[in-house]
Amino acid sequence: MSSASSSEMHQKTIIWNCEFCGKENVYPQTTLKGGRFALRNPPGRDILYLDDDEDTDYENLDDLLIVLCVDISGSMSVTSEICPGNSTRSPTYISRLQGVQEALQMVLCSLQKTSPHRRVALVTFNNEVTVYGDGTKVPLTLRDWALMDYDYLKKEGENYSTPHCITETIQPLTQKIKELREHGATALGPAALISVAMASQFTGSKVIICTDGQANIGLGQLDQESSYCPAPSPYFYNQLAHYAAEKGVIVSVMTFEGEDCRLAEVGRLADHTGGRINIVNIGTVATEIQSAIADSVLATSVMATLLAPDGIYFPYEEDNHRLVREIGNVTDGVEITFQFAVRPEKVESFQQRDRVPFQLQLSFKTRDLQKVTRVITQQKRVTTSSWVWAGSLNMSVLGVHCAQLCARLTMEGRVHEAQRQLTAQQDLLKDISQQKPSPKEESIYGNWISTMSMICEDLTTVNQGIRDNKTETDTIPASRTPSTASLSDAAANVVYQMKRAKSVSGKGQRVATLEQ
Repeated sequence: MSSASSSEMHQKTIIWNCEFCGKENVYPQTTLKGGRFALRNPPGRDILYLDDDEDTDYENLDDLLIVLCVDISGSMSVTSEICPGNSTRSPTYISRLQGVQEALQMVLCSLQKTSPHRRVALVTFNNEVTVYGDGTKVPLTLRDWALMDYDYLKKEGENYSTPHCITETIQPLTQKIKELREHGATALGPAALISVAMASQFTGSKVIICTDGQANIGLGQLDQESSYCPAPSPYFYNQLAHYAAEKGVIVSVMTFEGEDCRLAEVGRLADHTGGRINIVNIGTVATEIQSAIADSVLATSVMATLLAPDGIYFPYEEDNHRLVREIGNVTDGVEITFQFAVRPEKVESFQQRDRVPFQLQLSFKTRDLQKVTRVITQQKRVTTSSWVWAGSLNMSVLGVHCAQLCARLTMEGRVHEAQRQLTAQQDLLKDISQQKPSPKEESIYGNWISTMSMICEDLTTVNQGIRDNKTETDTIPASRTPSTASLSDAAANVVYQMKRAKSVSGKGQRVATLEQ
């Protein structure tokens, strides 16, 4: 029962009709004496249930681990101009690896000052994977057959000795970073796997992957023309993402601009674990790593169940009134939206009702591994007036939902449906803005319409690229869905940012925004 429930007392029984499924539940009066049935409905609409059984003891936040997973393949030798030349001196160039090395040294110094007890480990990859850990021990090198053995890599990571805190290891770790040299192929998949396995020892740990090329050797290789490995597997990054989310590990992925790293596939690691996805350059890589480190996990193993009355369904997700969504890790500022609709044959009956109940059940683990269930029950008013409905809409939330939905449809290859959703959103925003006299609100809607227009153009380009690249005899490989087959890194980055859209800006103002 919930705060929206209504029960009837009879001489020997209690009758309660579930407000969501309509089932009649009959209980004998004796259940009241045993305390198994509440005589009164729960007083609140937001209730927490704590599980008495905890998996382990409390974990200190300082115990969490940061694994820096760095690409040192040959392509990291590509240089960029950082200081233009003039009549007296030549321009200054540095390689991508040099830029990453400087960024990592800045990050370590910052961590030493702000979080001296934090643990940091280094993993590099080219045609082999090298685990330096905290830099105080002999590195572990993995090559050849080891790069193809999922279970072996996972075990090696999970059993890897725990690094010491950054205060004790900053000097050897900094020295290892300075000594890195670029050469070889790109074993991104194996490096990501062992990094996640290492981080899995502490809930809330982070893995930050920095790469500039397609994985072309070992597990998760994406280069179909590679001579190192057989055909690419479509399941590796999804499998690894689920493993990381289950262990409460946040994975962030950073790729360099101007390259095709197949961000659509690799980005799944960040998308499912609550991490960041960004295209960086030599000048921004340090800032992005700092931002990824600053993200803190609030809850892990998050599962959401949304209940609505019979006759309501959830378009694009479930065809019934019960929706279950696996969310995984949740960091600060994350917003999840749901869309519901009423079946045509049930519209009239719902119009005769004054209110409609909804219940959200959230099951999750806290940072100290406490199992919690949160139940939120609310009743929403029903109106038959389109004017009332339009005037009371929260447009920022609606904009966030549209962005997230369109991103998901695009990743599923349903680009046409995504475009239709965006167009409908633009039309609705224009109609609503006529009913919103506030100049401030009109400015918000105008900015969001502008953003949506740019997204529409990006999706049109993606869709055109798919059509142009496909002939009558072309077949899309099993490893790539129609959406990811022609999705460039730039387009994939836009789509992933749409999935992270939120309705609260940096100053707390409620307005639909995308991560930059």
